[in-house]
Formats: sequence, structure tokens, C-alpha cells
Amino acid sequence: MTVDGYLRCDKWMRNDIVDTRESKIFSWFDRFIGRAKKPEVTWPFPFVEGRMFILTIRAGIDGYHINVGGRHVTSFPYRTGFTLENATGLAIRGDVDINSVYATSLPTSHPSFSPQRVLDFSEKWKSLPLPQNRIQIFIGVLSATNHFAERMAIRKTWMQASAIKTSDIAVRFFVALNPRKELNAILKKEADYFGDIVIVPFIDRYELVVLKTIAICEYEVQNVTATYIMKCDDDNFVRIDAVLREIQHVPPRRSLYMGNLNLLHRPLRTGKWAVSFEEWPEDVYPPYANGPGHIISSDIAKHIISQYRNRSLRLFKMEDVSMGMWVEKYNSSAPVQYCHNWKFCQYGCMEDYFTAHYQSPRQMFCLWNNLLKGKAHCCNF
Repeated sequence: MTVDGYLRCDKWMRNDIVDTRESKIFSWFDRFIGRAKKPEVTWPFPFVEGRMFILTIRAGIDGYHINVGGRHVTSFPYRTGFTLENATGLAIRGDVDINSVYATSLPTSHPSFSPQRVLDFSEKWKSLPLPQNRIQIFIGVLSATNHFAERMAIRKTWMQASAIKTSDIAVRFFVALNPRKELNAILKKEADYFGDIVIVPFIDRYELVVLKTIAICEYEVQNVTATYIMKCDDDNFVRIDAVLREIQHVPPRRSLYMGNLNLLHRPLRTGKWAVSFEEWPEDVYPPYANGPGHIISSDIAKHIISQYRNRSLRLFKMEDVSMGMWVEKYNSSAPVQYCHNWKFCQYGCMEDYFTAHYQSPRQMFCLWNNLLKGKAHCCNF
């Protein structure tokens, strides 16, 4: 997987390995047979104890990039909803002596080469208008403003499934605004051309992702007549045919909550994903489907929007747990069929998957090519 075209982790090779006792013993044998060894050692980090190094941190379009001694070491993407203005400090831990620190200004304008490189403004990738008749599934894909490559990969892969091309399934991306106006301008151009983006009117932050899920339900209630609503992330590859077959096992007109269900999960009270007792006083969460992909029936979506409009809908910063809360409340008055399946993969991909999470654009194309060959094989590069 790459960030701004850079590999997340580069390998460092060293050829000047110091001779060990073993190499000295067998060096005469290597010379005798005329086959010298080629010592190559992969070092995870290019640091040498007792030596000075220069480390550079650069903020790109999609994430941070770290160079040491002028050579790229690693890159990592921004969190969803993260903006550079959120970065208030830099922490360096370990047995490291800091000689000096230099800081330069952040870029004032957004380099446009990245969107131009991945956006393919071709007629064949445009979405069909929303159908007037009832459809099987409406799919809402959560995406970030600068995820041009992720959306384009989906348009060229699983959005080309026959059920979508024949309007039995409709797909829309739900994207919040970015503090950088130039990114919003490119997003607006993308939305106007492809016709598959719903821009929700707030600045993207992790705590507000739950509002995107509500927006998916509201959009379906107002604009589409679908039997089921599916929510997924833009790094989730969806096997449309497999999902349709799985839904057919559900009795008609039965309320449905389908996905990779978690039971009796306890909230974390410490660490990065800590939840305070004020936020969640209960000991366990209600049964909930993992966030990368889940399905609800339209009656549940209508209930959620009704509760939201009369301000009685309980909101929680983790949108997958929020959906579990809402379904649990609905289940208390109308029976809901909970359907669990591991093939809605939470981490990565498994053979014969329904959905595969954490897939890069490159892996999306590989998965699609495998499906075209009739095999649901993973592509774990």
C-alpha cells in the first residue's frame, strides 16, 4: 500500500557486512569454488548507534512521509477527518540526543497532480441516475475528501458488477468537507462529473462519522426505494453477487441486521480508543456489526431517521456501535433477525469473502480481476 505514491515501509539493504567468525572460517572455501557470498542484510531502520542522522518529516496530500539521511523510510496516511491544523506537537521517544530542530512552513496550496493522476474523467465510469422503481440494495460508501484514488478504484471494479449496471443496486459515496478549500473544489468537480457523490455539510472528523451513517439512511429514505441499505468504507471491496445470495436466505419482509457481529464487547477505558464512563457507562456494548460493512433493512433506516428528526436518537462517536444501539432499540418493539457471518471481513481478506477490508486501490483491481476469472481469491501484496 502506498501514501502519495510512496511505499508505507521501504526495505534497507546493506552489503558491507562485517565478517563474522563463520565467514572467516568458510571464506577460503568460497574462494576455492569461485562462488563468493553476496551478504545482504535487511535493516528495519537506518539508524546506527553513536552516529548522527538527519530525519525529515514531510506533510503530503494523503499523509506523512519520513526520510532519514535523504532516503525515504516510511509513510503513513492521515486519520479520517484529520487536518494538519490538528497537529499541535511532535514527540520523539527513545535514547536519542536531539542536536537541532528546524521547521518550515506548511504548503499554502494543494498540489493538483495527485487528483489529476487518478481521476479518470471518462463517460463509462459515470453512475446511472437513481432508479424510480424499488431496488434490492442501496450502498452508501463512507469516503474522505482526498480519497480520489479509492473512489476511482471502486468505480472501476466492484461498481461494474452486473447488478449495479442493471440498476438493481445503487451506490453513492458520502463525503464530508475538508478545511482546505482547494480540496473541496476538486471534490465538487468530481461529484458533478461522476454523479455518485453525496457531500454532507460538515467538516470531516472522526467523531462525526456517525453523522455520515445517518446521512446514508436519510438519503435512502428520501431518494431511493430499497429493500436493504448497506454501509461500507472506501477501502472495502464488496462481492455484490455473494451479498445478494446471502440476503436471499432471509425471509421476505423480515427486519434484518447483517454483518460480522460482535457480542458482549467491552469498551476500552485506556489507550488510543479509550471511551470514558461519561461517554459509555455500561459494561458492554450491544450486539453490533463491524464498521467496514453491514446491512440493515429499510424499516430500520426509517426508524433511525424518525428518531433523529425528533431528537431522540442516541449518538455515540463509534458509528458501528451506534448502529448496534439503534437496532437494539428497534428490536425491542419489532423483531429483528441478526445475521452473523465472518465473510464480512473486519481485517483484510479471507478466501470466499463477502467483503474484504483494508484493500488498497491496487488490491481492488487485483480482486476484481480474480472475480472476472471466476475466483474469489485474496490479493495480499
